Amino acid sequence: MEILLVEDNRGDVILVKKAFEATRQATRITVARNGQKAMQILHREGEYANAAIPDIILLDLNLPKRSGISVLEEIKADPALRRIPVLILTSSRAEKDIIGSYDRHANAYVVKAREFETLQDMAKKIEEFWFSQVLLPGAIEAKNDGVEP
Repeated sequence: MEILLVEDNRGDVILVKKAFEATRQATRITVARNGQKAMQILHREGEYANAAIPDIILLDLNLPKRSGISVLEEIKADPALRRIPVLILTSSRAEKDIIGSYDRHANAYVVKAREFETLQDMAKKIEEFWFSQVLLPGAIEAKNDGVEP
């Protein structure tokens, strides 16, 4: 599974990566440390021409160069990207951020856990739900090698 983690805080990047490493799924996490870099990866521009399209995006709201809300708006406005689930993963509990994210078609809004065990549990639940229960675009073709059942 491919995850794009859009997060500028190095400590949070390390913790999220460790939390997903502790789960059962084989997950590859690509990190974008700002909103501008996230869009370059998603549009496969320049050095990211061979970047994998993520199965899911974990997006912080408070980013340098380009806000998470701006990134979310562009993802959901782009027909090539809009089907990728975007989970807001942020420290903000502000009602305006929650409403603003859902108004822009975020698929979920999750407040960052403060304890590592809680973060690990969150990673496990994300993988169980989004990668085991939910059918994502391209999942059936990938599992059947393009052959319909």
